[in-house]
Amino acid sequence: MAIVLVSLILIVLGILYFYLTKNYNYWQKRKIPCPDGALPGVGHFWDLITMKTSFSDCCLKIYNANRSHSMMGIYNFTSPTLMIFEPELIKTVLQTNFVNFHENGFKIDSDLDPLLANNPFFTYGEKWITGRKRLTYAFSSMRLKILLESVKQVCEKFENFLDKKLSKVGKIELELKDLFARFTSQVVSSAGFGVDGLSFDEEKEHESFYTMAKSFLEPTGWNNFVFTLVFFLPLLGKIFKIPFLPKKVDHYFRTIITDVMEQRRTENKPRNDFLQLMADLERTEGNKIDINVLVSHATSFFIDGYETSSTVLSFVGFQLANNPDVQTKLREEVISVLNKYEDVITYDALKDMTYMDQVINESQRIIPTLGFLTKICTEEIELKGSDGIACHVERGMQILIPVNGLQVDPRYWEHPEVFDPDRFGPDRKHSIEKFAFLPFGEGPRMCVGMRMAQLQMKACLATFLRKYSIELSPKTRIPLEFAPSAFLTSTKNGLWAFIRFNN
Repeated sequence: MAIVLVSLILIVLGILYFYLTKNYNYWQKRKIPCPDGALPGVGHFWDLITMKTSFSDCCLKIYNANRSHSMMGIYNFTSPTLMIFEPELIKTVLQTNFVNFHENGFKIDSDLDPLLANNPFFTYGEKWITGRKRLTYAFSSMRLKILLESVKQVCEKFENFLDKKLSKVGKIELELKDLFARFTSQVVSSAGFGVDGLSFDEEKEHESFYTMAKSFLEPTGWNNFVFTLVFFLPLLGKIFKIPFLPKKVDHYFRTIITDVMEQRRTENKPRNDFLQLMADLERTEGNKIDINVLVSHATSFFIDGYETSSTVLSFVGFQLANNPDVQTKLREEVISVLNKYEDVITYDALKDMTYMDQVINESQRIIPTLGFLTKICTEEIELKGSDGIACHVERGMQILIPVNGLQVDPRYWEHPEVFDPDRFGPDRKHSIEKFAFLPFGEGPRMCVGMRMAQLQMKACLATFLRKYSIELSPKTRIPLEFAPSAFLTSTKNGLWAFIRFNN
């Protein structure tokens, strides 16, 4: 009996091993370079599964060890995946042959996450085209000037929040991601839904948009597990029916937006926020307003506008604190430009703050918010690198682009470890290899909300720098240690800084 049991166990283990490794000679057959060390079921991402490092850093490690090649075949868990290294190949995938790679690698199950069903990052085909057109209109220069009025109101609340804290003491110690997350959550609640997000009201913090967003976007162990399951192991996510958005968040957005739209019907008063614009577009396209579509668009606006922008702002704040000369130069630009505009933050004033663009770009280069891009081959094609490696890419193949590797590669950046905003200045920016700098992606699927993100970040920094200065706290550990399993880049122990009034 024992022999039979052991035999059965060995047979099951053998079948399981075969299933988990059945694709693991894929690249060898095609004579495409492939790193050693692929493990059954997890491929080259054991460090991700054991939470030693993030997916981005796994990609960076592979890039740094193999960047002499134009491309590498790897195993993303059990799936053969092509990682491309050369900017010219990246240009082919993102722009030149976009028709062959027009889908992003991340997909959402619309049954589990209906509120993300219209997010342009996850959609494809006609739904993506329609959503892209709507959002392109929503973030036109004319619309951004209107949305800026809501952003400016948030800037006043941001300033009042800091003034209140500084009125009691000479300087305060704050965690930068926390501080700027309050700002961006307030912006998206105001400019997105036309409501007060209560993000600067610490007495009502438990009711705020800020607290709600933290509940599912903060890089906790559970949230990171959900991210990994939903985006990297979607089959398991479907089996266990785990959504990206928790039910309480789904309910939160549905309740708020339904109440807001009901109130607007009785008021019959035009608004200038994103939610109203989406409702108006529904009407002009001849459709009856679908509340589910509105909730979906508004939820996407919130997620896209909250997390990535607050992450970028926190690292910009860190760089300014760590580079006082850059902080001084940027403050001088802010004050000089605002003096030309009667000390009012306007659309044109923000546009004139060109050194601020350089600072933001350099911060995003050295610490990208998302360290990789992923695309799906939608029509087979042959990719050929400058080293002669050629790969016939089949339909359905995933393509990985190691953004964090490209952006610190000394072949494209002089002294890449140095924070130097002048590399994006007018005299040097034309020499930058375009497809080695991808903070918002490139090509037709480049982030459609880029201009809105830049608008709110620049308004925030202008408000901050004209009145306050920032210096690092000893609680911020340098070199920075990054959270091992976070989806977006975040630090283990936070980014702590002292803030005081300018002298």
